[in-house]
Amino acid sequence: MQRKRVLPLAALLLCAPALAGTVPAVAAPAPQAGPAPAPVPARQLRILLTNDDGYNAPGIRLAFARLTAAGHDVTIVAPLTNQSGAGTKTSSAPSVAVRHPEPKVWAVDGSPGDSVSFGLSEVFEGKAPDLVVSGTNFGPNVAALATHSGTVGGAVAGLDAGVPAIALSTGGVAAPDPVTTVNAMGPTLDFSVKLIDRLRSRARSGPLLPKGVGLNVNHPVMGADGKGTAAGVASTFQDPQALLKADYTDAGDGTWKVGVTVDLRPPARGGDVEAVSAGKIAVSPMNADWNAVPVDSLLTAALIAGLRP
Repeated sequence: MQRKRVLPLAALLLCAPALAGTVPAVAAPAPQAGPAPAPVPARQLRILLTNDDGYNAPGIRLAFARLTAAGHDVTIVAPLTNQSGAGTKTSSAPSVAVRHPEPKVWAVDGSPGDSVSFGLSEVFEGKAPDLVVSGTNFGPNVAALATHSGTVGGAVAGLDAGVPAIALSTGGVAAPDPVTTVNAMGPTLDFSVKLIDRLRSRARSGPLLPKGVGLNVNHPVMGADGKGTAAGVASTFQDPQALLKADYTDAGDGTWKVGVTVDLRPPARGGDVEAVSAGKIAVSPMNADWNAVPVDSLLTAALIAGLRP
């Protein structure tokens, strides 16, 4: 994977605030009075929106509405049914069922990876989207959850195809509560619009992110109703802990009952678990193999500097 552009861009982002405050040694001539130039409108982004909860889940529908209201051209290409935990799975079947139930919505009977593959090949045939957004997911995708997440898997499918990608998830490290988690999707998407605007403004007419680099964003649930504001935004990495522990009980008939509990260990300093547990939005850079070199973390820290929930 080529990474040559990452360091120059990260250096540029970190230097930008200093350059903006530099005063020239010789004062420039005073500009003549006249009408101020019209601001250059931010370019509209073409976004492929996917998820792993299914094309009609609350998170993806809220994302579609919010990103569309922000001025983007959004098309849903997502699984027909819930594919949570599908990871990066892609089908090898000779055919796939696809529905087109309404304009700008495609439902693929497969995994998030299958959905993104179909979307890039057929729905966006001839001109790739500017961005793949996966989510927002019902529940967090931090620590090892991210490794097995279909939400992250959808973003990875975009990265595999050379398209910038963001995975969005809503939830704390505890088992998600339905009402508060859905309520927290509003603040999650408000932040995602700010993040995408930041990417768009920094990229100008170039790529939104360095080649091969995506972002895994986890928004906590804040307040009794879930609609509260996060405590801040943190540039993080994927905590190496498993987070969940499975227990199997022999039912005596050849089957085993499966129980899963949260097994929260002391979080790694600077990791996504630590940030979300502290009520902060965790933004972790990732490659298609979930790894990120230190310079990607540097880039992410510069990218989100000054952003607020």
